[in-house]
Amino acid sequence: MSRYPEIDLSKIKTLSVQDRKSKTHVAENGSPFTPGGSFRGFWDSLPRILASGELRDLTDRIADAVRKGKPVLFLMGAHVVKVGLSPVVVDLLERRILQAVAMNGAGAIHDIEMAYFGGTSEDVAEALRDGAFGMVRETADRVNRTVQEGAAAGLGFGEALGKRIAGEKPPFHPCSILGAAYRLGIPATVHVALGTDIVHQHPTADGASIGEASLRDFRILCAAVSGIGDGGVVLLFGSSVVLPEVFLKALTVARNVNGPIGRFTTANFDMIRHYRPRVNVVERPTQPGGRGMNFIGHHEILLPLLAAGVKEALG
Repeated sequence: MSRYPEIDLSKIKTLSVQDRKSKTHVAENGSPFTPGGSFRGFWDSLPRILASGELRDLTDRIADAVRKGKPVLFLMGAHVVKVGLSPVVVDLLERRILQAVAMNGAGAIHDIEMAYFGGTSEDVAEALRDGAFGMVRETADRVNRTVQEGAAAGLGFGEALGKRIAGEKPPFHPCSILGAAYRLGIPATVHVALGTDIVHQHPTADGASIGEASLRDFRILCAAVSGIGDGGVVLLFGSSVVLPEVFLKALTVARNVNGPIGRFTTANFDMIRHYRPRVNVVERPTQPGGRGMNFIGHHEILLPLLAAGVKEALG
């Protein structure tokens, strides 16, 4: 017999399962998908629990925002373009589901390369060995000269590039997010950190023009953010530093100029959890009264799924 005292389990107070609150119920279960079925059938087969339930909630909130004329803003990193999702974003723009797009400098570069050359993204490790990384002249000349001309004409960074794509209609222009946004009259802004993009390595780069055009885009984004209160939605795909910081500043400027902006929804999508998207997009901006969501997974799966779900919700 043990020398140590043991608690007497016969004194335990039990309760009926009928008196316990259960967090999940059979009505929320998923169901097997039937081969040959519709997307609606697949969507309805998803469980209404955790991330799946949140994704369904998010699609409903986006659909409600569209119906009420509230902005749905799409903030994106370059990865969205690199994994082949430009046509999905263009479709959302054409359907007027998105009312503004904001991207970092790399996003604009990949968008340009896709539109003009039909391909983008080099082998960085290999090209870095001999200093060839980022040294493609056509990309740098096209971006840098367009931004210089655009800044001189009073255009923002994204507007200048979009105008050129829409006007020249390069071979692969249908997949350009910037070109589609300009064609549709939807603001597409580019937020640049000097020294982070390959085009800054070239002699055609002009810091004054880059800064002026990107700062104008910040003011354009501030105006777009001003309308998200009472039902708007902000989506962040892939930018873990630049756009979370830009959005936080844009929101504070919008509130400073226009007064309280609340009761909106934000959602971050990325492959791993980062500090800035969680704090600067999901948590801080939505307090109090809003809703922030965080989804972890591959963009090439989650963005098409989200887009299809929204279109089903809109009928």
